[in-house]
Amino acid sequence: MSRAETADNGKQRWVVKLGSALLTDDGCGLRRSAIADWVAQMAQLRGRGFRFIIVSSGAIAEGRARLGWNLRRVSLHEQQAAAAVGQMGLIQAYESAFQGYSIHTAQILLTHDDVADRKRYLNARSTLRTLLELGVVPIINENDSVATDEIRFGDNDTLAGLVANLAEADRLVILTDQAGLYDRDPGEFPDAGLIRTGQAGDPALLDCAGPGGALGRGGMLTKLKAAETAAKSGTETVICSGLEADVLLRIAAGEQVGTLLGVARSPLAARKQWLAGHKRPAGTLVLDDGACKVLAERGSSLLAVGIIAVHGEFKRGEIVSCAGRDGREVARGLANYNAGETRTIMGRSSDSIEELLGYVDDEELIHRDNMVVL
Repeated sequence: MSRAETADNGKQRWVVKLGSALLTDDGCGLRRSAIADWVAQMAQLRGRGFRFIIVSSGAIAEGRARLGWNLRRVSLHEQQAAAAVGQMGLIQAYESAFQGYSIHTAQILLTHDDVADRKRYLNARSTLRTLLELGVVPIINENDSVATDEIRFGDNDTLAGLVANLAEADRLVILTDQAGLYDRDPGEFPDAGLIRTGQAGDPALLDCAGPGGALGRGGMLTKLKAAETAAKSGTETVICSGLEADVLLRIAAGEQVGTLLGVARSPLAARKQWLAGHKRPAGTLVLDDGACKVLAERGSSLLAVGIIAVHGEFKRGEIVSCAGRDGREVARGLANYNAGETRTIMGRSSDSIEELLGYVDDEELIHRDNMVVL
């Protein structure tokens, strides 16, 4: 059983990334008929339990088209202005297409700081989870209108890989205008062969990647890097052409489409290996005997009621150690509340968190998916 099946009641969770070259008519506005086709496929798969997060390029290209700039070179600030103009059309196109199936959409704009800062990372993660539970399709893009060179992702492939981590996705599907990854440039070598399968993070694959196109900031190299990022949380990646008929339906049916990049470890094992390898937890939670037993025997989430003491000062999202009364470490994981908040709610039931803190983000102090039992 996959992580998404465990965490989302049997529902497959996919991140679908759509690039500028695929979404736009050579820089002359959005290909709305193509968007409608991809949305129709996602709507059909939703009826079978799939849940989707879309990472979409196209805002700058759509803005340039609306402003009549075509492909002329523009400054960073002009690109940001184009993104602000184009984002309106981009979201309108998705919203209109999904409304035809009575599916709500939500716009999320991210910068690098949103995933680099642990608290903001967890906030974004909670928002995504809530939207998916509500049946909403999040449409994510880099916040090009305000991001600077220092904080921008640089391409939406990179953003898609990070979102796959954020959402703990089963699969990242990168739709592009190429059939997948070739063993050499098919534009120069007519006999170039399509690589059907590979391992995310394999250095040998990087030699096959070429530069990006005029419309996008990414290329095949950034797609391979995105797959490597996604694999860190156990997400496999498919790189394929979005121009192929029923491409999402065919992937879901198990057909070999494009290039499949697998992962060496299971999603949960990959994440928990990272947690276990952390040398310096930011604090320690002392647990009562009952909580220690539940963690050891069932691997359940840690609730505030089982905590009897808090040592150290840690922030929400930092790794903390969980120890018994004798000081022996039994687990470690990512705290959903900071040290002060944890002291306030320790020993109390989850139902009382909102009364004690004035809000509740999570019922668990540490969710079992973010914890490793030692």
